[in-house]
Amino acid sequence: MEIDNVAFLSFEGNSLIPIEEMASLTIETKLNAVSWLMIEASFYQQKVVKIPYILKARQAYSMMTDMVLFQAEGNNPIGVLLVEATKSWTDFMTSDYGEKCIEILSQALQMMKDNLDVKINEDQYRKLYNMTDLFHSTMDIDLILENVLKNIRDNFPEFNVELILSNDQDRHTTIDIKLFDYLSERPTTIEAFVSGDLTTELASDLNCRLLNAPIKGRQAIYGILQVSAPTTYLFSTTEKDFVRMLAQASGNALENAKLYHQSHRLVSDLQLINETSHRLNMRIDIHEMLLFLQKQLLKSFQPMEVCFAFKKDDTFEVTGASTSLFSSEEGQTYIKHVEQHFTQTNDPLFIADFSRLTSKQIDYRSIMAIPILMEEKINGFSIVLHKEPYFFSFDSFKLMQSLIHHSSLAIANSILRTQLQEMVDLDHLTKLYARSYLDHFVEKSLEYDQSGMFLLIDIDNFKRINDTYGHQVGDKILMQIAVQLRETIGSRGICARWGGEEMSVYVPNISEKEALELAAAIVEVIPSATDPQVTISAGLITWSDQDRPAFQSVFLHADTALYEAKNSGKNRFCIHGDSFQTNQ
Repeated sequence: MEIDNVAFLSFEGNSLIPIEEMASLTIETKLNAVSWLMIEASFYQQKVVKIPYILKARQAYSMMTDMVLFQAEGNNPIGVLLVEATKSWTDFMTSDYGEKCIEILSQALQMMKDNLDVKINEDQYRKLYNMTDLFHSTMDIDLILENVLKNIRDNFPEFNVELILSNDQDRHTTIDIKLFDYLSERPTTIEAFVSGDLTTELASDLNCRLLNAPIKGRQAIYGILQVSAPTTYLFSTTEKDFVRMLAQASGNALENAKLYHQSHRLVSDLQLINETSHRLNMRIDIHEMLLFLQKQLLKSFQPMEVCFAFKKDDTFEVTGASTSLFSSEEGQTYIKHVEQHFTQTNDPLFIADFSRLTSKQIDYRSIMAIPILMEEKINGFSIVLHKEPYFFSFDSFKLMQSLIHHSSLAIANSILRTQLQEMVDLDHLTKLYARSYLDHFVEKSLEYDQSGMFLLIDIDNFKRINDTYGHQVGDKILMQIAVQLRETIGSRGICARWGGEEMSVYVPNISEKEALELAAAIVEVIPSATDPQVTISAGLITWSDQDRPAFQSVFLHADTALYEAKNSGKNRFCIHGDSFQTNQ
């Protein structure tokens, strides 16, 4: 038909783009494209028409005179052919063969287009199928994420690809991922995460074009698959569909793996709680209990620091089961923040990044703090810390809540047992040990120790003190003597209230010489330790491994020696089986 000047504009997303530019779409290409909507009306009744002014005005098409629409029936347009008409062209197009030729060419082009789409889709779907097949055969999160990245990079080798996963994901993955953060993510990324729809953005500040595909399962959205392309690149509909399907397949695989690991973790969590509850209900003391809990927390949550604090009066005291950080000034920063929180509410505390809540320079950014309740009131709390932000997952937070909640009852029972035992073991006025505790202590000492001394003490003329000054002053003197006895004996032995104005001292593993010196020192110091001044009389018995007395005879012989000290002038001590000795 002797045509020299011709151009073909391919139909792509309601735009007509020169066929030679279709291989690499850019933003400039898109901006220079011809809008299909502006010329669609020209083909209302026929497929060969004169070129409209909107095309004629473009320098590249200024010589063109006619345009032909290629569109198979029931399909979108394939493209538009622009020609500079010749006599042969006009004669052919006005003949009976012109319309038939256009119809046949439209069908042929549509067939070629369909075959090309099938070929492209076939390659992509084969990759998707292979990847999905792999996903169904593994519960390895690392393997799933590796294959997502590999497939995207195979299809977009020149683009940057990033996985942005939500904060509650398992942290044991070795794949380089970014954690999703509402406070720092771009609005289009947040929109994709919240809505579950694919979004695009021309990010001029980053000098790239972003494609955000939600990694979506049946139950939740687990993150974003983000592809960064040059600003001039335009993602085609086919490319968007591929990325969307890839992200959805990976979302379903992640969800299955997550549920699989979650079921195993739940079994492990139940075993942990059961083991802890069983151990804590074995009537161990509070210190052993907290040391065991510390071990469980370190094993289960991998924190860097652990603290247990209990209320005493109006403050919280850190226990010996805490790590050393909490004994330092730095540790007080975290304790005071937790204290302040628990003065306002009984709710547990979960902080993903503490640096955002304080102006101070801090090392530990992840915090979990759980209250230890006793009769619905906060009796203490447990804290775990880690230097990394977002280190503890929400599942860990819930598990720690459950663990401390189940432990709280055992801890409360232990505290109550300790308090009850103290009430039984200690005299309420002097805070010295009670007679029953002394009996048990002496009996064990006689069985296991190598030697010992027992000093039975009676306040001289105590009735006169009560009659002269009153019983309140008498009680005061009893407490003063008790304080002095504890200071003198220290941790060497125990001091007890025998009854009334009588007290006693028992020291195991002491030589007879040391016992005599200690008894003399006690008798001598009491007048200066009391106000009004009083003196004491005492009976002493000592024993050694070669001369081990019977349990009841210890008290009997000490009482006999005390009687002798009273009758020989008071303000002195006497030794059983020897002549009395004064403190002078």
